[in-house]
Amino acid sequence: MRWSRTLTVVGCHAAGEVGRVVTGGVGDVPGETMFDKKLYLERHRDELRRMLLNEPRGSVVQVVNFVLPTQHPEASLGYVIAESEEYPAMSGSNTICTATVLLETGMLPMTEPWTDLALEAPAGLIRLRCRCQDGKVLSVRFTNQPSFAYHLDAHVEVPGHGTVRVDVAWGGMTYALVDAADLGFGLTPDEGRDLCVVGERVKRAAAEQLEVSHPDNPRHAGITQTEFTGPLRREDGVLTSRNAVVVSPGRLDRSPCGTGTSARLAVLHAKGELRAGEEFVHESVIGSRFEARVEETTAVGSYPATITSVAGSAWITDISQVGLDPSDPFPEGYRLSDTWLKPDP
Repeated sequence: MRWSRTLTVVGCHAAGEVGRVVTGGVGDVPGETMFDKKLYLERHRDELRRMLLNEPRGSVVQVVNFVLPTQHPEASLGYVIAESEEYPAMSGSNTICTATVLLETGMLPMTEPWTDLALEAPAGLIRLRCRCQDGKVLSVRFTNQPSFAYHLDAHVEVPGHGTVRVDVAWGGMTYALVDAADLGFGLTPDEGRDLCVVGERVKRAAAEQLEVSHPDNPRHAGITQTEFTGPLRREDGVLTSRNAVVVSPGRLDRSPCGTGTSARLAVLHAKGELRAGEEFVHESVIGSRFEARVEETTAVGSYPATITSVAGSAWITDISQVGLDPSDPFPEGYRLSDTWLKPDP
């Protein structure tokens, strides 16, 4: 064996969504903040993301998180999230995976029954409260950076579907939220492929027709996700709903989506459908659940905003070393349209 690069990767999933955590082999990258480090990886070390996420070492349904040193005085460590098409500022399921891996592998000390810690994401400081027992992280509740709605009840023209009503909100990524029933969906697992195809059309139309720019950091990406929302219902008095998030370049988030949950809470609160402090349960297309609430209100620029917290659980599945043989003809992998809606050109 003659690898020219070796990465230690801990496999993990949060509510079904795979969030692999890279704990060794990268070291550090330049940058004062995790947002700076995100930009550096994106511009100068993107071969790491492609190597891990493209076939034959990865797949379209995986995400990786690079654990990195932080200079933030309140954070224990930092992490940069890398998805198939982008480096998002924040991801809830990946935050839950990263915290679980850091505590269960002993990279950070675990205290039972509660471990409180802070990590730096590209979006900023993320505070977490982890419920722990017998060396296992039973649940992670993270407090997100502020979420807010850019547009409420906007209309976009979607090829093949006519005029579609959308809300657009930031929850750490920017989402076009659309009522699933408006497009004939019941958010069942058998609809997965159709949801992805239509979701990509909605995302492209919204990105082209609706202007968004984050007031605090205009370098954050615009609309890159579609979130199909199901009807609100009460279960034992708790407001509950199903959703399906289409992750670029066209696959379903298996979890209820943490930043998508924050975005939806911001929209529900803006429309008067959810009170601050009220519990909300978000359900994924496979039935897994996150618990969430609006903790307080604030403002981001001219936008009324919410501080949300989201709780879920993750499980470590494997620990591996991923390597690169210098003679491998696919050092950064490849994509095919049988599974990737957007294949390599």
